Order: sequence, then C-alpha cells, then structure tokens
Amino acid sequence: MKETQNNIGAYLKLHWKTAVFLVVLLIGIGLADNFVDSYVRRLLNLCAIYVIVSLAMNLVNGFTGQFSLGQAGFMAIGAYTVAVFTVPIESRAAIFYLEPMVPFLANIELPFIVALILGGLASAVAAFFIGSPCLRLRGDYLAIATLGFSEIIRIIFTNTQSITNGALGIKSIPTISSLWWTYGIAIIIIIATILLINSTYGRAFKSIREDEIAAEAMGVALFKTKMTSFLIGAFFTGIGGGLFAALLGTVDPKQFYFILTYNFLLIIVLGGMGSISGTIIASFVVTLGQEALRFLDEPMAFGLDLPIFRPGLRMVVFSFLLMVIVLFYRKGLMGTNELTWDFIAEKYRVIKKKLSKKKTSTEGGGN
Repeated sequence: MKETQNNIGAYLKLHWKTAVFLVVLLIGIGLADNFVDSYVRRLLNLCAIYVIVSLAMNLVNGFTGQFSLGQAGFMAIGAYTVAVFTVPIESRAAIFYLEPMVPFLANIELPFIVALILGGLASAVAAFFIGSPCLRLRGDYLAIATLGFSEIIRIIFTNTQSITNGALGIKSIPTISSLWWTYGIAIIIIIATILLINSTYGRAFKSIREDEIAAEAMGVALFKTKMTSFLIGAFFTGIGGGLFAALLGTVDPKQFYFILTYNFLLIIVLGGMGSISGTIIASFVVTLGQEALRFLDEPMAFGLDLPIFRPGLRMVVFSFLLMVIVLFYRKGLMGTNELTWDFIAEKYRVIKKKLSKKKTSTEGGGN
C-alpha cells in the first residue's frame, strides 16, 4: 500500500507541470476564441488542422519509415464525406443543379461529429484497399504508388457528378468557427499519438523504420504493422480533411492536388521526422510564416512599385528561409527529440553553462 502511494506521489510530482501547461493552454484557447478577430481565428484553426494531418503523415513516414504521399487523397475523402452528409437537405437541389444527388444519399443528413468520424473511417477503408498492394513496396516505389492513388481519388471525385457534384464542388457546408472544435480534436489526436508511439505498437513502428530485416527477425509482423500505421494515419487525415471542409464551408477537387501533400511533407521534414513536438511547431511556423509574408505578393510592398514584387515572390522568400533553416538544422528543428520538460531543462543548463564560460573569459581578458 505504501509503495503504491509512493508511486502515485512520484507520478504526480513528475506530471504536475504538464497538467498546469494543459490548463494554461485551455485558458489560452478560450481567450483566443473570444477576443481574436475572424481572420486570426481562421489562421489558428488552419494551424490546428495542419497539426492533425502532419502528425498522421509523420506517423507513417517518420515513425514507421514508409515514404507515403497519399495525404491529399485521404484528406479529400474526409472532406467530401463531411460535405455530403452535413449539407442541409433543403439546399441540395440548388447545389446539385446539373445532375440530382443520388436518391440513397439525397435525404440523409448527419450531425457534424458523426459525419467527421465517418469521414475518418471512410479514409481508413480506402487506405486498406490502397495499402494492401502498395505497402509491399518500399521507398520511392511506395511514394509513387500512393501519390498515384491520391490523384485517382481526386479524379473520381471530379467525375462522380451525382455524389460529389463533380468539378463544381459542394457549397453551403455548415461551418465551424470556434477554436474548440479544431484544437480539442488536435489535442485528443496528439495525446493518442503519444500513447501509441510509447506503446508496443510504437516500438514496432520504430523497429521497422530502423531495420526491417532485424525487426522481422525479432518477430515483428512487417505487413500487419505497416498496415496498422497506414490505417491510423489515414483515419487521422480523414478527420483533418473533415475539419478542413467545415472550416472553409466549401470543397472542390482543385483543393486536393498532390501539391497539398508536399506542404505536409515540408512540415514533417522541417519539424523532424519522428518528432511529435517538432511537427506541431513546424505546422505553426509554416502556416503562419506563409501568411506573414503575403504582403510580398502585393505590387506596392514596402511602398515601392518595383517589378520584383509580384505574385509568387512570397513563396520564393519563404522557400529561401526554409533552406537556411534546413542548412543549420539538418534533421529538422527537433530531429527525433521531443520537447519534454527534461529536454527544456537540459537546454537551459547548456545555455547557462555557455554564458557563464563566456562571462568568465571576458572578465579574465579584462584583467
């Protein structure tokens, strides 16, 4: 009994900082939700959605070591599932004016949370059929195959007029503006990912990433473990896609070109392949950084009417800044490390030691 009490006391002593951080985070979300304008709220919502999708991609690419590029396709499945099942029934005739919606879907309307989970499950089902042949491939071959399937999904949505409204897309989707939806779900997925990575499944993922032959020799079922990671990643991506549709209030196939996948690949490489906290940091850096540099696309940036200030300069400057970061942090901002309290304390000790040495040498030189 005494030993149990000691263990509980040690656990509480270790995690009280995390509990305080979560409380402060929730208070911050509440304050931001009430006091920021719609533009900033939209950006913060987009950051949370990018966190969800990037974590899903990092689970497959960073922790399991499988080079998959199918995020845009899975995101499209989640987005269209939410769109199809949440648009008010009375609005569907005006949206599907070229070709009526199929009868078995025309009169079905689901609550947002149900449609969101259904979108995640639909993405996972699609991932099962895609992963069954593709996960037997490795490296670049897997990347090309998953990228191809992502484009196939987009083309299917473009040509299924009676279900997805084709190239016209679906409008009048009930929108979410509150930060609680996106950040609440993001926090749940972050916690679920942390628990998963620290479980036996997570250790199996990492063993495959390090050496597939050694992992198989130690009894890890390669295909089953890869498929598990792939399905969970697709489910999280579908959730992110559903939130994306609800944030914008409209979806169309042009939103899910393969270039969208490269944004998430950029985030996980910048943050660190195999780092949850690095992915979260990079999601905010990339999303807010791109928006902060938007003024460079304006003709009169800095009050100067120069031909260099034209649409596209923003991405040139942003890409240059990312190249500089990658040159100094070749494994990403966090590498494979996590932003734990011990990590912060260790960095603080290192910086403090360097500063004290510098101060000592300066004093010695002065004497």
